[in-house]
Amino acid sequence: MKWIVAAVVLLLTPLIAVSCLTTRIDAGHVGIRVRLAGSSRGVDDIPVVTGWVLYNPATEQIIEFPTSVVNVVWTKDPHEGQPTDESITFSSTEGVNVNADIGMSFHIEPKMAPHLYLRFRQPDLMKLADGYIRNAMREAFNQAASQMTVQEIYGAGKGKLLSTATEALADQLGRDGIVIDQLTINGALRLPDNVATAINRAMEATQQAIQAENRVRQVKAEAEQEVTKADGEANAARSRAKGEADARLTTARAEAKANLILRYSTTASVLQYRALEKWNGHLPIMNGSGSMPLLTFDVSNFKGGEDDEKKLRQLLAEADDASDAEPKKDEPPKKDDAPKKDEPPPPPPAAPKH
Repeated sequence: MKWIVAAVVLLLTPLIAVSCLTTRIDAGHVGIRVRLAGSSRGVDDIPVVTGWVLYNPATEQIIEFPTSVVNVVWTKDPHEGQPTDESITFSSTEGVNVNADIGMSFHIEPKMAPHLYLRFRQPDLMKLADGYIRNAMREAFNQAASQMTVQEIYGAGKGKLLSTATEALADQLGRDGIVIDQLTINGALRLPDNVATAINRAMEATQQAIQAENRVRQVKAEAEQEVTKADGEANAARSRAKGEADARLTTARAEAKANLILRYSTTASVLQYRALEKWNGHLPIMNGSGSMPLLTFDVSNFKGGEDDEKKLRQLLAEADDASDAEPKKDEPPKKDDAPKKDEPPPPPPAAPKH
């Protein structure tokens, strides 16, 4: 039995010693080795990774430091976050106080964990958030809001306020290894009642002014459309009138030219020829004086001469030029059939002599 007891003691002693000299670092944490004695006592600069760690509990201490994301909310609502009012208040450039609920997500850079613990001696990040981080966040919002008017903060400049505060806070906390994942303004900003009423009235007046400007633009556009339509109708009417006038003028010129051609071509020989064309070949049985009718005309009134013939040739040449300039659609003009300007018109047939 003595040998059995001795064997058990020999087996349990190393196990007990190992359990006392080791600890485990959970996932999402890093271990910080603190030396309690010796020349190198203090916080070790190199953090201990996740897993089992061997250390001397007599001279060393291992502290777990969380590196996972931490979410914290500072709000006025007692049912969210802490039961007390933890909302922050910051002032605009006019000195108007603005109250807001803030939400924040952050984590610790693992390699900076020894520095952070050495500075604050606080491994509980929630306590660190409610103290140092909250004060830094409130100061960042105060600095950003002091450069903006209350109307900007309450209106379109809310995003600018948040981005400016986030940038300033990330720069300050980043030096301690605290990385900001997200910073938000939860819900609407709270203003004094009189300021909120004045801002709402100003915004309403601005909206009404914008609507009035839009109506003016619409009326102006409709008026321009009416003017353009009237100009188009007037131009169309002028074009139609000009076309009709040109058509009437062209017709009148053609008729005048035809009358001139008829006038210059009406000679004594032509009149005699036309009279013979209408004669039926029968002579009257008796004449008042007992003589035969004479198929002759008194041509003393026809004084046309070379001038009339010259004008007639000129008019005919102009008519031929006009017909050559406008060929028929179905039949192209023939070069050989075009009349020549120097060629006189065919003479009328001679009247028969009696």
